[in-house]
Amino acid sequence: MSLESRIEKDIMEALRRTGRALGFSELCTLTGLNESSAASAVSSLSQKGLVSVSTRETKYARLTGEGEYHSINGLPERRLVKLVLGNGGIMPLEEARKAYPDESFFTIALGWLRRKRWGAIRAINGVPHIVVEKEPPEGVDETVVRTLASGPIEVSLLNTDAVKLLSGRGVVRVEDKVERLVSLTEAGRLIELKVAVTQLTPELLRTGEWRNVELKSYDVTADVEPLYPGRLHPLTEFIKEVKEIFTEMGFTEAKGPLVESCFWNFDALFTPQDHPAREMQDTFYLSHPSSTELADRQLVERVRRTHEDGWETGSTGWGGEWSEEAAKRLVLRTHTTCVSVRYLYEHREPPVKVFSVDRVFRNERVSFKSLAEFHQIEGIIMDKRVTLRDLKGVLTEFYKKLGLEKVQFWPSYFPYTEPSMNSVVYVPQAGRWLELCGMGVFRPEVTKPLGIEHPVLAWGGGLERLLMLRLGVTDIRVLYQNDLGWLRRVKLCP
Repeated sequence: MSLESRIEKDIMEALRRTGRALGFSELCTLTGLNESSAASAVSSLSQKGLVSVSTRETKYARLTGEGEYHSINGLPERRLVKLVLGNGGIMPLEEARKAYPDESFFTIALGWLRRKRWGAIRAINGVPHIVVEKEPPEGVDETVVRTLASGPIEVSLLNTDAVKLLSGRGVVRVEDKVERLVSLTEAGRLIELKVAVTQLTPELLRTGEWRNVELKSYDVTADVEPLYPGRLHPLTEFIKEVKEIFTEMGFTEAKGPLVESCFWNFDALFTPQDHPAREMQDTFYLSHPSSTELADRQLVERVRRTHEDGWETGSTGWGGEWSEEAAKRLVLRTHTTCVSVRYLYEHREPPVKVFSVDRVFRNERVSFKSLAEFHQIEGIIMDKRVTLRDLKGVLTEFYKKLGLEKVQFWPSYFPYTEPSMNSVVYVPQAGRWLELCGMGVFRPEVTKPLGIEHPVLAWGGGLERLLMLRLGVTDIRVLYQNDLGWLRRVKLCP
């Protein structure tokens, strides 16, 4: 058996030279190694059975902030003794209180002066006096404070009773320190200290030393120091992955503004103006500015007619009077479907395959399952003779690329699609089916006012829910708390 590095040889030589177990700090001092390199080498030597590693728990005493103050100025009772002796050994109590250099410690000083019997309180002519007969010798507690002024020391090397006393006074703090000890095994004492090398260098060949070395073997399972390199946030990584999947499937990304008019956010999607989703408790409405102008008057008129009586869509509409003022109001978009509708209006000729992965806003209470701001995955397909079957195939393929194999589609209802469905996947960890997104075919009330003559397939759902499934997260807030411990534990390729 040979050693794998010069570092291992240095450690073995230090252990043989001292002939005893060494703590890591002492070992690093003797070898000139940093603790990380020493730990790695000791781990390798331990796996080979050349050294053994044990632990030793040691109690250290160190001065507190108050203790450091007393190490400079003396313990409170010592200062009081000097004050009284400087006044002839007798001093009125109140006069001593006023003359004492630090009034906050006077009561403490008086109590310990009497407890140590360095002095006494006597009434002279009815007035309390402090009486000190002589300068007392340095006490063991004062010796400990003076000794600790140079730094922490093992409790076993000090007067333990004095340490306990000073600890109770808040002058000294006792800390436990666990130290790892490295010692040679029997095999380590007998092995020839011969180093293996990772490559034959020109110097080894020139000097002939290559005859005296061995090529080092690599252990890919050996422990190494953990590294935390810079990386993207898991949410950012997942968004990037989702975008790459849609791009691979032939989709183009669409972008839109975060602030949108109610016209594009609701009305163009045939959402009635009295729909509960448009209430303040579900939507963030802007105050300044609170509204915008609707430029395309012909489009506005077609949407108005569709809402009121169905226009030319074959529908009866929602009835009542449609309010343009309500449509002008500005909101933080509640979904990215408004991005899809805008894109459709600007690209009316098939084929159209676009997706959007972006932020949306809902006026909801933040909890383990909901946020006021989150990301939505949105997409549309517009082409000749596309059907709901095509949409189910696209989403099934998308989920499979994300590693979700069991996908089903259940009937549902949405104001702007008919037929409508929910896509659900089976989650083995939870033992149940979980809804992921809504989908369907845009109703004529949506497409016809926009000038769209062909079927439009649409879907939308929350992105965070997909990521929570992948990472095994049950609280959506974890994704935004920036917990460094959690971020470091998340695997790059789960």
